[in-house]
Amino acid sequence: MLTPCTPPSRRQLARLALIVLLVLSIAGILAQTHLAHAADPAMTIPAPAVDATVPGDGVETAVVAGGCFWGVQAVFAHVKGVTLAVSGYAGGTTIAPSYEAVSAGNTGHAESVQITFDSKVISYGKILQVFFSVAHNPTQLNYQGPDVGTQYRSAIFTTSAAQQHTAEAYIAQLSTAKVFRTPIVTEVSALKMFYTAEDYHQDYAFLHPTEPYIVHNDLPKVARLQRMFADLYRDAPVLVRAKKAS
Repeated sequence: MLTPCTPPSRRQLARLALIVLLVLSIAGILAQTHLAHAADPAMTIPAPAVDATVPGDGVETAVVAGGCFWGVQAVFAHVKGVTLAVSGYAGGTTIAPSYEAVSAGNTGHAESVQITFDSKVISYGKILQVFFSVAHNPTQLNYQGPDVGTQYRSAIFTTSAAQQHTAEAYIAQLSTAKVFRTPIVTEVSALKMFYTAEDYHQDYAFLHPTEPYIVHNDLPKVARLQRMFADLYRDAPVLVRAKKAS
């Protein structure tokens, strides 16, 4: 014969309510921690003591990697002096890699952004200052926020000896000054080849501004750029699609 369930006592109900409140509190803390981790706070850092300059018309190209290229591209598209910011792949061995292959971590490439800029308006050193300050966290080894793998590593791919010297000197400067609480893990190497990513990755943050990943990880970076580098920020971003259409 089945025995009817005994109704819980007030003490049991109170204990159950307490447990539920504790679980909800812990869940809230974890959620806040996840968001803070996904969109790491910006770090105010000094400008580089050594900077690179180029002669002639001042057009120069920089290639950097710092996690998902959507956010890095979004940041530099808003920087004055940048004439184009293109998402792509660099640092690997596979020729003409696909997003699927790079995402699987099998090509050695990092999701990167090729930044074309006018050095008469903004210097290479200033590009690096923005990169280290708001575009990514240079102390995260082989991951960036929620994205994990060598394809999300922090890296600078230089296009000249002057860029190489500037990048290495700047990392040494920041390391000596102990600007970051943990060591900088950014790799610096000469660019061998940059492969442009698929069309749907270009201007992704601007085309999908309400997507949760963009809201939590990338839009805060653009907001930090506007707040911390007001003199460099421009409201209208330079978009790959607009350049192709012109």
